[in-house]
Amino acid sequence: MMRDSEREVIRTLALFKEIADVEFERLIEGAFLQRFPMHVVLINEGEHPDFLHVVVEGTVELFARYEARETTIEILQPVTTFILAAIVRDDVYLKSARTLAPSRILMIPAANVREIFGRDPVFARAVVDELAIRYRRLVRTLKDQKLRTGVERLANWILEADRQQGGSGRIALPYEKRTLSALLGMTPENLSRTLASLSAHGISGNGREIVISDRGALVSCARPDPLIDGPE
Repeated sequence: MMRDSEREVIRTLALFKEIADVEFERLIEGAFLQRFPMHVVLINEGEHPDFLHVVVEGTVELFARYEARETTIEILQPVTTFILAAIVRDDVYLKSARTLAPSRILMIPAANVREIFGRDPVFARAVVDELAIRYRRLVRTLKDQKLRTGVERLANWILEADRQQGGSGRIALPYEKRTLSALLGMTPENLSRTLASLSAHGISGNGREIVISDRGALVSCARPDPLIDGPE
């Protein structure tokens, strides 16, 4: 059962904040919060969704496999949902998800989401807006992957990670390097070489920490673009 403080956190999500109290209560009927240790697979691609998942605490990786290959698609931080499109369409997942850190996940019955979506125009508009944001984020990711070199992708990732961690110029890697390399479309070996090459652009690395010593040089290398890197 959710505590009142937890309900308030979920209520602040753009997806849920505008719907009426009675509809919100119906939406979360049968929902529950569960703690998971790291490296637990939460959903598998090809499965039919029973729940809408909300990351309340921790870190979740969305990933996919094809034959013997695997890649990271997205890293999720609190508070956010996944994978809404499969819920709305009542269709199979196209991605899998697993925890990268100890996490707390809220699970809302998928049938509740579809029921409220079908009868509450306020919630329906919020769902459409959420899906539009995810679509635009996917387009930005595709542009980053297809139009930039590995050096440019890593440089821009470092700038964004630094912003998220307070702008101190010291970035603690939030997950393993193999996960970061997959997220950026590289092999772990290429990531190491690319990171080393950024030493000429004001970057040094020490284990799980990256230090920006010359931000201007890094920005000149990254050349951030608001149509790729800008916030939604």
